[in-house]
Amino acid sequence: MGIIEGLTEFLPVSSTGHMILTANLLGLNTENDTVKTFEVIVQLGAVLAVVVLYWRRFLSLFDFRRKISSQPRLNLLHIILAMIPAGLIGVLFRDVIKQYLFGPETVLYSLVIGGLLMIAAEKFHPPIRSHTLDEITYKQAFTIGLFQVLALWPGFSRSGSTMSGGLFARVSHTAAAEFTFLVSVPVMLGASGIDMIKSMDHLSMSDFPVFAAGFITAFIVGMLAIKTFLGLLKRLSLTTFAIYRFVLAAVFFFIIL
Repeated sequence: MGIIEGLTEFLPVSSTGHMILTANLLGLNTENDTVKTFEVIVQLGAVLAVVVLYWRRFLSLFDFRRKISSQPRLNLLHIILAMIPAGLIGVLFRDVIKQYLFGPETVLYSLVIGGLLMIAAEKFHPPIRSHTLDEITYKQAFTIGLFQVLALWPGFSRSGSTMSGGLFARVSHTAAAEFTFLVSVPVMLGASGIDMIKSMDHLSMSDFPVFAAGFITAFIVGMLAIKTFLGLLKRLSLTTFAIYRFVLAAVFFFIIL
């Protein structure tokens, strides 16, 4: 489970969808409180991978010494604007989303729909204007945040939906991907924090070795996946990942349904 989380968290294939499908294959009861807590723990491992790889960029977000007239640079406001849409929807409809969208069947549907969105973004996006993180505007950041709302449906993929939104907003693949990595940290910390608080009563020291194994594995694999993915983006389009999503949905359709 740690390997699956680390590999898929930052790819446009949906880590949550893969975790749900993997748990189903392994015979794990995703309604079990311990299993739910474990999934939160491994997600935090993937989050730590982003923090370690981008710690300088995170520190620069809080550098308020730069003058207004200085060269444009990604700052904390970009991150906040991108977080607002999914944050509001997630808080308001968290229980509804958990109840109706967290299941193998709904994941299969979102894998296909998300893949179609990615193909559409590749084929119909306007000319790219922002090629680096520091060229992303506030409007582009908010647009990417609007598309991130789709990622609340497991199977859609945060990186898949936000990168699609980035292309429509005239942001390059690489810049949109890195921006997604940065935004994912506060979003995942917030969501995981809420889940952790609700799961505190179900934690015990006997679970620690299993949780630690998942956390460490997701952290290490996550760092490798981020570096690999950024390299792949220079050679592959989102359409390639969309095709993978279609194949995955077809395979699990026959396994599960």
